[in-house]
Amino acid sequence: MRRTETPEGRSVRLLRVGEQVRHVLSELLARGDVHDETLQSHLVSVTEVRMSPDLRHAKVFVKPLLGQDEDAVLKALRQNTAFLQREVAHRVRMKYAAKLKFVADESFDEGTHIDRLLRSEKVAQDLDGD
Repeated sequence: MRRTETPEGRSVRLLRVGEQVRHVLSELLARGDVHDETLQSHLVSVTEVRMSPDLRHAKVFVKPLLGQDEDAVLKALRQNTAFLQREVAHRVRMKYAAKLKFVADESFDEGTHIDRLLRSEKVAQDLDGD
């Protein structure tokens, strides 16, 4: 029997398709194919794409370089969703064109917050006690 899920329980197929979508979106944004001033003036990282089990929906996690103008970048991505969906559907062969939903990737902020907590004096003194 072949294992078709990762240890986290997500299908390998969903991960593979999500990675293909991420790659296409990253390429479109990097090359400036989206005719939008906000998107052309910001470097945007597509950090992850999570596909729904039926592959009809894609949650796209994005982060502008240095977190600058995050709200403006998200707004611009949402305004250009139809174009981006068409391009993804054209380049990633799927039965249905996935609906894209753009959200801010907060994982960097969480990592920075945890790092800051670990470096705080209160935590450092507890760690030194061992």
